[in-house]
Amino acid sequence: MKSQRVSFVFAMIFILVATSNAASATTDQVRLVLVETINGAISPKSVSASNSGLVSAHNMMYRHSVTIYDAKSMELQTTIPDSVKLSDFGYSKYSGSYKGAPVEGAFSPDGKYLYFTNYAMYGKGFTKEGHDTCSPASGYDSSFLSRINLETQKIDAVYPVGSVPKVVKVSPDNKYILVANWCSYTVTVISVETQKTVKSIKIGRYPRGIAISKDSNFAYVAEMGGNRIHRIDLTDFSVKYIPIGSNPRAIELSPDNSKLYATLNISGKVIAWDLITNKAIKTVATGKAARSLAISSDGSALFVVNFRSGTLSKVRTSDMKVIQNIKVCSEPIGVTYDSESSRTWVACYGGSIKVFANQ
Repeated sequence: MKSQRVSFVFAMIFILVATSNAASATTDQVRLVLVETINGAISPKSVSASNSGLVSAHNMMYRHSVTIYDAKSMELQTTIPDSVKLSDFGYSKYSGSYKGAPVEGAFSPDGKYLYFTNYAMYGKGFTKEGHDTCSPASGYDSSFLSRINLETQKIDAVYPVGSVPKVVKVSPDNKYILVANWCSYTVTVISVETQKTVKSIKIGRYPRGIAISKDSNFAYVAEMGGNRIHRIDLTDFSVKYIPIGSNPRAIELSPDNSKLYATLNISGKVIAWDLITNKAIKTVATGKAARSLAISSDGSALFVVNFRSGTLSKVRTSDMKVIQNIKVCSEPIGVTYDSESSRTWVACYGGSIKVFANQ
């Protein structure tokens, strides 16, 4: 009996130590483990975590919807159609109902709204749908950004933007919404207070990824058709440049905002850039067509989806080494990290979402 009690005590100590170690481990010290595959009427181009209990998926023109999931249970909460009556929002030249094509989304810092870009609009008056190969001279239709009220679960505002808008981000101080317009070669800056565009900033060929500093002073925009990041001072909209390398697509900032990470799409690499010294730190190859990028809340790990390789790579930021490479699905296109659950969500263009625990 005494030996059984001793064994029990040792077992409990082992469990407590293991639990403590897991709790204290940084994200780069644990492994990705698949915990859920989400299917249904989806074709996600991207996924976005609110870090307050929700994850959204944006299903393009193939489904004309945004799907919202509980971040912990991973269950579908609601499906919101992208259809709007533009005349209801003051755009009287458009009559009837219009469909959109959700590309990417961003939650407002206060957790009240989800903004999503529409690749194109479909309905009377829209006659020239955008294309991935384009320029401002192509004459493709301009589009709209939509806002979902998360309480009513309905679109309650729309904003005119450029042609083929892709990435949207909201500044942490909830002052500005920034939208990268792929075919217009611009970034639209919208005031949250006035609900109006305050600036359109020329970027160059194919603006895409956006990251905003936590003090909301600077926005970083990737010029995917070139080789630089545009650093926009949000106090006066002046621009400086970071010579990051060819085809930057997605951007993330370290939690202390001292480093910038970017995927270099064609070369299949991720680069770390020191924003203090304004010099490259290191690059690492992750797979063919490194697309979307996410960072753990502790800043110790990056998550990269490699579109042509069908893989998800986990990169340790301290030395920029790939520490895990997982065959995830055909054409993984989007990725997000939910800080509340410490899970990584991957959008598979073919019609599923893969959810991985970091454990």
